Amino acid sequence: MTRAKGRWPTGDAVHGGVEDAALLILEWLGEQGVDAMIRVDAERLRQGRPAWTFAASGGPLATGLRADGASAGECMGTALLRLREAGLPVPF
Repeated sequence: MTRAKGRWPTGDAVHGGVEDAALLILEWLGEQGVDAMIRVDAERLRQGRPAWTFAASGGPLATGLRADGASAGECMGTALLRLREAGLPVPF
């Protein structure tokens, strides 16, 4: 595991949440050799379907991982749970 390099999310009482740390999580995953992304799909949003998708593969992940959600926070929350279940101790 690499050092956090002083990258910690700042607390924001109004808008705080896992989505505030999403870029830090993606950067940390990259440092672990994991390819990862989060995206929003406008067509699924128009259809009222969960529009946010997180995907990761490579590095210490034995198989690819995907999480979907109706919001960035929901998507990243599910992704963090699945990453930790896969054995990646995401520090955020």
